[in-house]
Amino acid sequence: VQLQASGGGLVQAGGSLRLSCAASGRFFSSYSRAWFRQTPGKEREFVAAIKRGGGTTTYTDSVKGRFTISRDSAENTVYLEMNNLKPEDTAVYYCAAGSFLLNGQIAPKYWGQGTLVTVSS
Repeated sequence: VQLQASGGGLVQAGGSLRLSCAASGRFFSSYSRAWFRQTPGKEREFVAAIKRGGGTTTYTDSVKGRFTISRDSAENTVYLEMNNLKPEDTAVYYCAAGSFLLNGQIAPKYWGQGTLVTVSS
């Protein structure tokens, strides 16, 4: 499974961005998908996940009500719609595919390359 992330950029606080993560390879529809983010000097943190089949979505508390994770009907591409962005959302965002966990996150088996999101104040 290969994952290709795109959509990052520079946006002012309060603005919006949509990230995309396209999957290719065998069995990509078998995996749940998620977004993580990382800032310099910090560990990569979970942002949002969507269970395979698309019925269940989960979010870290800091993005609830502002971010929405979704996937297309073919379960190829996963999106992260980010609204009302804040400077603290600035990070490199990574998409991942793996098994859905009981805590609502995923155990990543595959990673995409990161895409940088910068939110200016």
